[in-house]
Formats: sequence, C-alpha cells, structure tokens
Amino acid sequence: MVSLTRRHLLIALAASATLQLPTGNARAADTIKLGYQLPLTGDTAQYGKDFKTAAEIALKDFNASHRIDKPVEIIYEDSRSDAKEGIAIARKFADDKDIVAALGDFTSTVSMAAAQVYKRAEMAQLSQTASAPEYSKISKYQFRNITTQEQEGPYNADWMNRKGFKKIAVIAEQTDWGQSVVKDFTAEVEKNGGTVVFSEFFNRGLPDFRSLITKIERAKPDVIYTGFFYEDGAQFLKQVQQLNVKVPVYSTSAAYNEQLIQLAGKAAEGLHLTATFLPVGTDPNVKKFIDEWKAVRGADSLPGQFPAQAYDAVRIMLDAVARAYPDVTRASVRDALAQTKDFPGVTGVTTFDENGDAQKQLVKAVVKDGKFEPVED
Repeated sequence: MVSLTRRHLLIALAASATLQLPTGNARAADTIKLGYQLPLTGDTAQYGKDFKTAAEIALKDFNASHRIDKPVEIIYEDSRSDAKEGIAIARKFADDKDIVAALGDFTSTVSMAAAQVYKRAEMAQLSQTASAPEYSKISKYQFRNITTQEQEGPYNADWMNRKGFKKIAVIAEQTDWGQSVVKDFTAEVEKNGGTVVFSEFFNRGLPDFRSLITKIERAKPDVIYTGFFYEDGAQFLKQVQQLNVKVPVYSTSAAYNEQLIQLAGKAAEGLHLTATFLPVGTDPNVKKFIDEWKAVRGADSLPGQFPAQAYDAVRIMLDAVARAYPDVTRASVRDALAQTKDFPGVTGVTTFDENGDAQKQLVKAVVKDGKFEPVED
C-alpha cells in the first residue's frame, strides 16, 4: 500500500513538473514575431538581401532601445519573386498564430498574390516597394510606405511638361508595375496637352535594347520616359550611348541605385529620375542609417532607395507594435499601422491614408559627374 501511494505521488509530481515546463507556445509568447517575405535567391535576390540588411539594422536598434519589455523577432522566408512561392509563404505566416503581421513582398505582382491570403487571415501586410495602385485596394490589411505610380507618374509628367517636353516615348517592363507606369504617366501627359509618340513593353532582363531604341528614335520624341530597375536601366543607357542617340532619358524611382551608375558608367550621365531617398544632406536619421549600413556592408557601400524603403517599413511596423503593446495582436497591430501619422523616416515623413497608401514627397535627381545629385527642377 505504501509502495502504491509512493508511486502515485511520484507520478503526480512528474505531471506537475511537466505542466510547469515552458512549452513552445509559452516561449513564443516571450517574443513578438513578424514575418518578412522577400527574394533571397533568384534574379532579384540582390534586392531581398538589401532588404534583409536594412531590416536587421532597424530591428537591432529597436530591441536595444527597450521601448517595450519583449524582444521582437523577424522570420525571413525566400519568395524568389515568384507569386506561387509568395502565396505559400503568406499561408505559412498566416497559419503561425505567433506571427502578428507581415512585411513584403518586393514586386507588386507577388505582393498582391500574397495579399489575398493576408486578407482572409485578417493580418496586416506592409510592403516597402509594391507600387501598383491595385495593391492597397485589395483590403484594409494592405499598407505600403512607397509612393505609387498614381502619384509618381503624374509628378514626372508634370516635371517634363514644365521642361517643355511635349512628344514623349514611353517604355516599361512587362509586369503589373510596368503597366501602371505607362498608364498613369500617359494619362497626365495627355491631360497636359502632350503626346505619347511611342509606347512599348519589354521583358525584364532583356540583353539587347537596340531594336527598341531604333524604334524610339524613329518616333522622334523630345524625351524618353522609362519604367525599369537599375540592371535593365544600365543596359538600356549603355546601348543608347552606343547608338549615339541624344534624346534625354527620365525614369521612375525604381531606377535609383548606385549600381546603375557603376554598371552604366558615363552612359548614366544626365539621367533624370525621382526618388524618396538620397544619401545626402544633414538629416540625422539618414546619417545614422548610412553609418550603420556601412558598418555592415563596408565603408564604400551606400544604401539605395529600396533598402531605405525597407528600413523605414520595418521601423514603421515596429512603431505600430510598440503602440499596440502590451496587447499585441493581429488586430491591434493592423489598427496601429492605420493610425501611423508623420512618421519621421529616412525616406521622408510618412502618413497612411484611409487606403493604407503613404502620403510623402518625392525628390528630383540627376546623374552628374558619376553621382546622383538633387535638382530643383
């Protein structure tokens, strides 16, 4: 009888100890988790790697600030800029109840595909670069801190109009984003009394633009407006120079990257574009970001607009988490994001409107003497 009682006592003590051990969920509750889907392999991996560097800088600073009593963790998943992969990642994040919100993706196409999952999961999604107008219209759970082509296209069209350009050739990559580049820019050009004398799309990664450049030259435009990223931009500009075409070239903020100048060399001189970030000036936020970036990437490295967008996106998300704390849920983080107003980022002051779109200012720049320089007009 004593032996049986002792056995029962041991079993009870063991059960009690088991109950008091920290479970996976309990440990997870000690950390606030965010998901970040981004391309870490494939043709656009360089962008995702830049985003991750920027995110880790922002996260390290936030956790070191002890603004809240719990550390925040970011779970990274590689989308390869593939819509199917982006959907799979979104489902993975949505199914993980410890993840309260998501960042990404890079392209508008992948961001919008994933958005359908986040919409059903009622989980906030903040993209640093999805600028297709349709993205934020998907649901109240989509946010972005980059300007859209609905903003940028008319802004650039008005800029060119003031410069006296009336006949304009337009080219853009064949993506959802590229189509919005052409659509919104063209509408404003025509509103201003100008004419788009040539318009064509190309596949990203096109090695030879010469036949397209020849077609553009035959149309006799005053200026060329382009929707491309820096890799295609460098190739296009080099071939424009090789064919001795003297038509000025303007572009969207997607082309802004120091790599464009390194790849294109002197062919980049005179390129005009808009941006939300230039690594110049005396803003202490910008200087701090540049210093921390160089500490990770090297003294000769400068962050471009897209990593700056990612840095601000993560900081905006972390600020929302802090404002929702201690009741950090998917609903509270979404509501805190929606209330973001006058956030002082390196890409300018950000306020989200009722659609989750960022209200912020663009700056004009030109490539001069191998550097991006701000211009007044």
